[in-house]
Amino acid sequence: MLSLMSECYKLVQSNTFSTKRDIYYRDPQLFGSQSVVDELADNIACMLSVPRHHLHLLATSKGCLAGDLSFIEMDGNCVDCSTTTTGILVPSHVEGLTNIRSEAKFVLIVEKDATFQKLLDDGLLKRIKNCIIITGKGFPDINTRMMVRKLWDCFHIPIFGLVDADPHGIEILCVYKFGSKSYSFDSHNLTVPSIRWLGVLPSDIKHLQIRKESLIPLTKADMDKAGELIKRPYYKQIPAWMKEIQILLTSGYKAEIQTLTAISNNFLTDVYILNKIQHGGWI
Repeated sequence: MLSLMSECYKLVQSNTFSTKRDIYYRDPQLFGSQSVVDELADNIACMLSVPRHHLHLLATSKGCLAGDLSFIEMDGNCVDCSTTTTGILVPSHVEGLTNIRSEAKFVLIVEKDATFQKLLDDGLLKRIKNCIIITGKGFPDINTRMMVRKLWDCFHIPIFGLVDADPHGIEILCVYKFGSKSYSFDSHNLTVPSIRWLGVLPSDIKHLQIRKESLIPLTKADMDKAGELIKRPYYKQIPAWMKEIQILLTSGYKAEIQTLTAISNNFLTDVYILNKIQHGGWI
């Protein structure tokens, strides 16, 4: 830990930044593995009660975003997210972004990269030009969570979540909304409590009359996860979410976002999201 703290001190003093990967390769024999550096960095940040980027340590992003958004990165690189057809990697130094501009009316968080790519391929950004879509490709990394918070701080526009109608998808949305235990000390910079659940809602499965053959039975692990989610203290603040979890458990089935293609291949892009946005179909 002392070695890493020394490296952080040098970075802060020189006002330079380094990735955790670079730190590891400076002395791989000392650290042993990348995961050791990751854990030490988190422990130091927690011990000092500061966001990790205040240590001038950065992590390579895995999330992507697209839509009505442009910004300048710390190295002077100008990024226009409206020109991409596959998504632009979330910057590794979100706090270093400047000249952030957008006319977007809302942000859509998408759980999976496959769904994110489908929305781009199906032309969602042509149908709804004033929006930003972002994905953490599953459980979101710190940079993606920080980017969502940055968008909220800059524009104060609605932020919606599109996740699977299963306990895992709900938990991922909760991380964006309420945070995680491991980064509870930095929740202010990593969460947006006003996030709304756009879909897929368990109640949508019945309303859309999706055939049972297209659904997946809940496993014991799913039910255990749902039970654990309901016991979390913040669920008392969102009774509508609790009701959806009860619907999920009562039905005994879960549905992935891709399940909507059972209705039609472009139903998600052409009908579901558009109608939800236009008619307020979120909770």
